[in-house]
Amino acid sequence: MSIDAMDVRILDLLQSDASLTAAEIGERIGLSQSPCWRRINRLQEDGYIKRRVALLDRHKLGLDVLVFAMVKLDANGRRSVPRFADAIREYPEVQACHTLMGEMDFLVQIVAEDVPAYERFFFDHLSQIPGVQEVHSNIAMSEIKATTAYGIPPTARSR
Repeated sequence: MSIDAMDVRILDLLQSDASLTAAEIGERIGLSQSPCWRRINRLQEDGYIKRRVALLDRHKLGLDVLVFAMVKLDANGRRSVPRFADAIREYPEVQACHTLMGEMDFLVQIVAEDVPAYERFFFDHLSQIPGVQEVHSNIAMSEIKATTAYGIPPTARSR
């Protein structure tokens, strides 16, 4: 399915505030409530909108440490990539995990209350996953930019 300029405007608004109603979105983009609701519903059904969530402030929750861990599996571990992926999905400390090309196999984003909490997670869980050979942990000192919003490319309109 393809999207048009009106759909892009709806998606942009929902990315900034998913609690907006169809009436509020329609008012902002010059569309009545019913057609706006139908468009939002179609965008959900077509998979452009995966889900609507509340974004929490990790610092208010006491999760003050953000770690980016680069993980390398041993030669035998490469065959167990699915096992690593399944294990890493189970930890609430893990916010994101990406497969990499290059020397390292995964980039894992982890939150923790403090450095000792990350150390416990590292020794008790991350380093214990079968096949893990190396872990290089980098602690973020400050956040320059963090967003969940995508700039919607023109090519998305023709998909």
